[in-house]
Amino acid sequence: MRALFWFTLAIAMSVLAAAVLAYPLYVVIHPLKPEWWFDKIAARVWIPLMLVGVIWVMRRLGLRTRQHWGYGTPWYRFMRLFVVGLIAGLVTMLPVTLSMLALHLRVLQNEVTVGALSHAILVGLGSGLAVGFLEETFFRGVIQGAVVRDLRMPILAILLVSLLFAALHFLASTRIPHDQVHWNSGLELLRAAFANFRTPTVILDRLLSLFAVGVLLGLVTHWTGNIALAVGLHAGWVWMMRATVLATHDNAGAHLGWLVSRGDGYTGWLVLGWTLVITAIAVCYRQRIRAHAR
Repeated sequence: MRALFWFTLAIAMSVLAAAVLAYPLYVVIHPLKPEWWFDKIAARVWIPLMLVGVIWVMRRLGLRTRQHWGYGTPWYRFMRLFVVGLIAGLVTMLPVTLSMLALHLRVLQNEVTVGALSHAILVGLGSGLAVGFLEETFFRGVIQGAVVRDLRMPILAILLVSLLFAALHFLASTRIPHDQVHWNSGLELLRAAFANFRTPTVILDRLLSLFAVGVLLGLVTHWTGNIALAVGLHAGWVWMMRATVLATHDNAGAHLGWLVSRGDGYTGWLVLGWTLVITAIAVCYRQRIRAHAR
C-alpha cells in the first residue's frame, strides 16, 4: 500500500495548495477572464500542482521509465491501439446518446446549425484528447501501474485506483457566484466538495458510473500492458459526451430523468448500466484484447 499512500498524499496536498492559491489567482485572472468561475480557476491550478506532486512521488519510488508512465510500447503500436480505442469509444457511447434522445432525457437545441454542430464536435474532440491522455497517464499509467506492482493484486489495485479516480471528479464541482468569492473561498470549495460525500445519495449515480468506467479502463490497461487503448476509449467517450451536451439540453421534466445525473447532464444510472454491459463483454473477449495489443 506504500505507493497508493504516497500518491494519495501528494494529491491531497496538491488539492489543499490549489484551494489556498485559488483566490489570489482569481483576483488576477477574473478581470481578464470574467467568464471564468472560481471553481474553474481552482481546478486549473490544481492540475500542475498535482503533476509536480506525482512526479515527486515517482522519483521517490524510482519510477523513471516510459513504461512507468504507461507508454511502454513502440509508438506505432501505441498509435494503432489509440485509434482503435478512439473508434471503439465513439461506437460504444453512441447508444447512450441515442437512448437519451429517444427517451427525451436530452433534447436537441432549438437551432442546430451545421456550424453549431461542427463546434460541438470539435470542442468534444479537444476535450476528449486532453482528458483521455491526461487522466489515463495519471490514473492508469502512473498510479495504477505503481499500485499493481506494489500490491501484486491487480484487481484490488484497479478497484482502489478507480475509487480514487471517481472521487476526485467531485472536488471542483461546486460553483461559487462571483459576488460571493472572498479570501477563504478555496476552503469553502473544499468543504462543499467533501459535503457531497456526507450526502452520498446526491452523487451516488455519477460516482458509481465513474467508478465503473475507471474499472473498465483499468482492466484494459492491465490486459494490454500500456494505456494506449484506454486513452482512446476514454477520449472517445468524452468526445461523445461533450458533443452531446453541447448540441442538446437536458429535459428536467422527462419521466425517466433520474437515469441521468444532474451533475454533468450525462453520466448516471444509464451510463453505469451500459458500462457494466461493456465490461462484461470485454472480460469475455479479454484474450483477444491481449492478442490485439501485441
